[in-house]
Amino acid sequence: MQFSLCQFDTDAEAILAIFNHAILHTTALYEYQPRTMATMQQWFANKTAGNFPVWGLKDEQGQLLAFGSYGTFRAFPAFKYSVEHSVYVHPEQQGKGYGSLMLQQLIQSAGEQGYHLLIGGIDASNSSSIALHQKHGFVHSGTISQAGFKFGRWLDLAFYQLTLATPAEPVDG
Repeated sequence: MQFSLCQFDTDAEAILAIFNHAILHTTALYEYQPRTMATMQQWFANKTAGNFPVWGLKDEQGQLLAFGSYGTFRAFPAFKYSVEHSVYVHPEQQGKGYGSLMLQQLIQSAGEQGYHLLIGGIDASNSSSIALHQKHGFVHSGTISQAGFKFGRWLDLAFYQLTLATPAEPVDG
């Protein structure tokens, strides 16, 4: 297995399949409709424009096992050192530790880019994702009750954060 930066041309289809499985079968994404290749093209363009990496974990045959990324938390200048991240594992590869490897990669990458805070918005009923984040030092920082509605029920959105030692010299502006 190895990490690599994902690209639209080579990885969008595999990422789209993982996203759409999560949309249709889980509360990992508070979306109703599957994404399209056009939305993936825009998603990659936004990541590129913001200098936000999309990391993929692939097996020896080049099959995408998991991916993760981060992006803008809030679009105001003072939040420039905070990013919201996400980790997704192929449904047939869950429970094998790939989510943990991906989260480690995102933490390392965010630190190298000088971010200070990683934020995860997790459906409060997703105990495996919460446990994964706690294992890596994330702490619960609040829950918004009934933030979403999906599968005929209200969903609570829990926030977990990890504070990094970076950047060495933060600046205003």
